[in-house]
Amino acid sequence: MGSGDSKLHFRKAVIQLTSTTQPVEASDGVFWEQFWAEPSMSVQDIFALVPAAEIRALREESPSNLATLCYKVVEKLSWAAVRGCPSERERVAVLNCARLLTRLLPFVFEDADWRGFLWAGLPAARKQQRCPDDDDRDAEGPDGSRPLAETLLLSVADLLFCPDFTVQGRKRVGQEVAVDADGVDSCELIWEAGVGFSQSPPLNCTHDSNRTELLKLLLTCFSEVLYLPPAEHRHNPWVLFFCSAANRHALPLFTSLLNVVCAYEPSGWGLPYDHLLFSDQRRLLVEQALQVLMVALEQRRPHAASAVEDETDSGGPENQFVNFLSRIHREEDLSFILKGVSRLLNNPLLQTYLPNSAKKIAFHQELLVLFWKLCDFNKKFLFFVLKSSDVLDVLVPILFFLNEARADPSGAGLVHMGVFILLLLSGERNFGVRLNKPFTLRVPMDVPVFSGTHADLLIIFHRMMTCGHQRLQPLFDCLLTVIVNVSPYLKSLSMVSANKLLHLLEVFSWPWFLFSAPHNHQLVFFLLEVFNNLIQYQFDGNSNLVYSLIRRRSLFQQLANLQADADAIHAALLHKKKKKKNKKSAGAADSRPRPRQDESAQPDAPEDVPDLHRTRIHNISQVSQVGGDVALPSDAPQTPAECSVVGGASDTESNSERDHEDTQTESEAATRLPAAASPPSSLPPPSASAAWSATPDWVQSWKSKLPLQTIMRLLQVLVPQVEKICIDKGLTDESEILKFLQHGTLVGLLPVPHPILIRKYQVNAVTSSWFHTHTWGIVYLRNLDPPVWYDTDIRLFEIQKI
Repeated sequence: MGSGDSKLHFRKAVIQLTSTTQPVEASDGVFWEQFWAEPSMSVQDIFALVPAAEIRALREESPSNLATLCYKVVEKLSWAAVRGCPSERERVAVLNCARLLTRLLPFVFEDADWRGFLWAGLPAARKQQRCPDDDDRDAEGPDGSRPLAETLLLSVADLLFCPDFTVQGRKRVGQEVAVDADGVDSCELIWEAGVGFSQSPPLNCTHDSNRTELLKLLLTCFSEVLYLPPAEHRHNPWVLFFCSAANRHALPLFTSLLNVVCAYEPSGWGLPYDHLLFSDQRRLLVEQALQVLMVALEQRRPHAASAVEDETDSGGPENQFVNFLSRIHREEDLSFILKGVSRLLNNPLLQTYLPNSAKKIAFHQELLVLFWKLCDFNKKFLFFVLKSSDVLDVLVPILFFLNEARADPSGAGLVHMGVFILLLLSGERNFGVRLNKPFTLRVPMDVPVFSGTHADLLIIFHRMMTCGHQRLQPLFDCLLTVIVNVSPYLKSLSMVSANKLLHLLEVFSWPWFLFSAPHNHQLVFFLLEVFNNLIQYQFDGNSNLVYSLIRRRSLFQQLANLQADADAIHAALLHKKKKKKNKKSAGAADSRPRPRQDESAQPDAPEDVPDLHRTRIHNISQVSQVGGDVALPSDAPQTPAECSVVGGASDTESNSERDHEDTQTESEAATRLPAAASPPSSLPPPSASAAWSATPDWVQSWKSKLPLQTIMRLLQVLVPQVEKICIDKGLTDESEILKFLQHGTLVGLLPVPHPILIRKYQVNAVTSSWFHTHTWGIVYLRNLDPPVWYDTDIRLFEIQKI
C-alpha cells in the first residue's frame, strides 16, 4: 500500500472517530487497529492528520471515545513490550502508537478534568482482555490494577531495551520468536560505553531513530507540569514514578542517556561538509536524551521551606536518577563526563578555513543545565572539575555564549544560567587559582584585544554590564560577586582588565545612580572589595592595577567626599531627569539607529544603566515570562561592612613575601542567587519601592562604611613617589612607571588585611522555581519539529508569539 493510501485510511479513521457521537466499543478491534496497523507514518504526518481542533472537539463532545483511544494505544504498547516486538508489523505499530500519544497527551494535560484520567485504575473488565491480533494465548495483558500512566511508563521503559528494536539482539536462526521482556537484562544492553559500561555496541541508525521516538513520547508524558501555573508547582508524578525503584530499567536507562550524550562526537568523519550529505540520527538521539535527563534530574527533593512541605516530600519515592548521578565517583567516569561535556560546549567555537564546513550543535543550553546539575548533585564531580585546568575548557564556552546573548532580550534565560554556573564555580578557591593560567585561544568574541590570563577574560567579559540588554540588570550583583570571590587569587591582571574594573566603578559611583535605588550602592561596595583583595593579597604582581588606581584616583576622592545633604541629592536626581529628557528629545529628532556605547565611552555612560530594581524580564529564554511581568532584583549579598566574618586576618608584612595560595584565611558567607520568580521578602513591594527616595541619613548610613581605607592609604604613599620619579627622571613612558611599581612594596604601610569573604550559592525556593521554569522553557523551544506543545494552553509561562 502506498504512502498516500496509508495517510488516507488513517485520516478516514480520525474523521470517523471525531464525527460520531456514539461511543465506539473497546472490543471493536478492527476499528482501533486502523490507528496503528498502517505502514509507518512519520510523526510530522501524524501531527498534520490529527488537527488540534479535532482533538479538542473529541475531548469535549465524545470524551468516552478519547478515553478508549488512549486506553487502546497504551494497551497496544503494553502488549508489544511484553512480547518484545518480534515482527516488523509490531514495530511499526509501536512507532505509530508512540507518535499518536505524543500528539494526544498535551491536549489531555491541557484540561484539568482530564489530568487524573491517566492515573485512574483500568476498568476491571479490561484486566484480562486479550490483544485482538495476539496469537499467543498464554501471554497476559496489561495489569488492570495499575493506573494507565504507570502502565504506559513501564511499557516505554521496556521498549527502550527491546532487542532488535532499540538495542542489539542476539542472532536468531529461523523465524521470529517472541522475547519475554522479564527475561531481558537491560544492564547488559546499555546503549553506549562510558560510565559503568565498557562495551560500545555497533552504531545502528534504526535503533537510534526508534529510541528517539520513544524518548519524545516519554518527554511528552513528563510535560503535564507545563499546564500548571507556577503557583501550583509541585512534584511531577510522571517523573517521580518513572525515576523510582518501580522502574527496573532506571539504572541502565540513566547510564545509557548519560553515556550517549558524553560520548557524542559531532565532527563525525571529520570531512568538510559531511554533515550536509549524511543525516545524523545520533544527534537527534543526543538532543532527546539531554532533555529527558534535564527533566528527570529536575525532580530533586528540595529543601523544605516549611513543615508541611517537608512532610509532603518525605512520603514521595526517591529519585533514582538523582541518586545515581550523585554516586558517580570513579576518576575515569568523572573524566569521561567532563571531557564529553566540554567537547560539546566548545563545538560552537570551532573555527575552520571553510565556512560552515564543520557541524555546529545547537543544544548548548541543555548542556549548561546538565553541567549545573552535575556540579550541584555530585560534589565529587565539582571538585574533580576544579582540581585541574580542565575547568577552563568549560569557562571559555560559557563566556562565549553569554557574550553572544548579552544584547539579545530573548537570551536572558541563557545568560542567567551561565551566570549561576559562574557563581557556583567562583565559590570554590581552586577556581580562582586556575584563572591565572595564560589565555592563548582565539575565540570569536567581540571583546577588546588583550594579552593575559583567563582571569582577564572573565573581567573583560563584564563589559556586558555596560553594553548588555537592560534585562540583565538584576544579575549585576551576581556578576560582581563572581569577581569578588576570585579576586584574592588573581596574581597579575592586564592593563585592559584593570581599566575595565575602574570603568565599572566610574559607572556605578555617579551620584544620580547611587541615589536612584535603595541597593545601587552595593555595586560600589563589591568593586571596592575587589580592589582591596587585590591590593592586600596580590599586590606584588598587579602593577597594572596599581597604576590604574593612581591614574583614576579622583574616583575614590569623589566617593570619599560624596555630598549627602538634601540639596546635593536633589541636584543629582534632577541632573538624571534632564539627561533623560535630552536623550528623548534627541531620539525624536534623529531616529537613525546608533551603535551602543561600550566601556570606552565617556563618563555619560551611566545614562545607559537604568534603575536595577525596576527592570522587568522574561523568565524563559526567547519566549516567555512567568506569571506576567516579574521584577527580578534579588537578595543582594551583604556588603563587606555588614557581613559577619569568622576568622583572623593574615599578616600584612608576610603577604608580599610568601605564596598567597598557602597562607590566606577564608571565611564563607552563603549568598542566595537572584532568580526570576517573585521579589524576595527583603525588598519592598513595587508600590513602596516606587515611593522610595534617598535621604541624607540613608546616604550617610552606607557612606560611612565604604571600605576606602586601604585604597586611600595606597594612594597616599604611592602618588607622591610616582610624581617625584616622573619629575626627577622626566618620565613620559608608562612602562618605566610600571617597572617602578613592580619593585615597590607597601609592607607595613597598609591596614591589617581583612579576612577573605567567599559568597557561595545556596539552594532556595526562588531559584529552584526559576530552574524548573527555565528547564521547561528550553524543552518547549527545542521541540518545534514536530511542535509538540504548540497551540496548547501552556500555563507555566506565557508564550509571546511574534
